Amino acid sequence: MAWIKSKSFFTSLMILVALLGVSVGGTVHKVGDSNGWTMMGVDYGSWASSRTFQVGDSLVFEYNNEFHDVTQVTPHDFELCDPSKPLATYQTGSDTVTLTKPGFQHFICGVPGHCDIGQKLDILVFPASLGPVAVPVPGPVRSPRSSPSPSPSPVADSPTNAPQYQMGPSPL
Repeated sequence: MAWIKSKSFFTSLMILVALLGVSVGGTVHKVGDSNGWTMMGVDYGSWASSRTFQVGDSLVFEYNNEFHDVTQVTPHDFELCDPSKPLATYQTGSDTVTLTKPGFQHFICGVPGHCDIGQKLDILVFPASLGPVAVPVPGPVRSPRSSPSPSPSPVADSPTNAPQYQMGPSPL
């Protein structure tokens, strides 16, 4: 009986993890937009500078695998366009690379000459965001009281003489 309960719990847990994974997944970036991963027509530096990359995001490289590949390299090999010591190589023509750590990531086409004419991408990956940033909301602001009455009066504590409050600016 305990086994059935634990199996049910495990199944429920797996469903919950799957649902959360779908709801908190990162952004999918198609490299080069409609042009894809190619030698001509895309300035990958400009393409990358118009986006923000975070851990959990994915890069989708679409290309003709008869003419190109995707080779992940070190910063040094990126500068030299040297694919001889790849960190990873992708060759399907439709590759998804999930960004798993913050920092710079470097990709080149490993076909000789392609990187040299611009088929290369370097991006800065930021840590995953922790959700919406809390914006402090100002509390009530007490307005200054009028000067005290010259003589004590039983109406001093009446609602008309109670402290007045004013709301601060509303949050954006």
